[in-house]
Amino acid sequence: MLSQIPIDLKSISAEDLDKEILRAGIIAELDAINLYEQMANLTKNPDIRAILLDIAKEEKTHIGEFQALLLRFDPQQKKELEEGAEEVEEELSK
Repeated sequence: MLSQIPIDLKSISAEDLDKEILRAGIIAELDAINLYEQMANLTKNPDIRAILLDIAKEEKTHIGEFQALLLRFDPQQKKELEEGAEEVEEELSK
């Protein structure tokens, strides 16, 4: 599990620092989603399962928040995400 930022932020340029912080936030949220969904699949208690899945859903919203900010600060990231989506559509329409 992620317990610390996976990069040394001191080595990041001031220009890229905010983007790296946002990416670290996305990584942390993905890690949390995986953990909560795995625990939900393990428990036999429906109340615990429901709460874990609800929390995982909230983490997905957090990813959306971080990603929205990242796309404002990193135009290349936005462009590449759009191109990736187009490639998927092209491949699936074959």
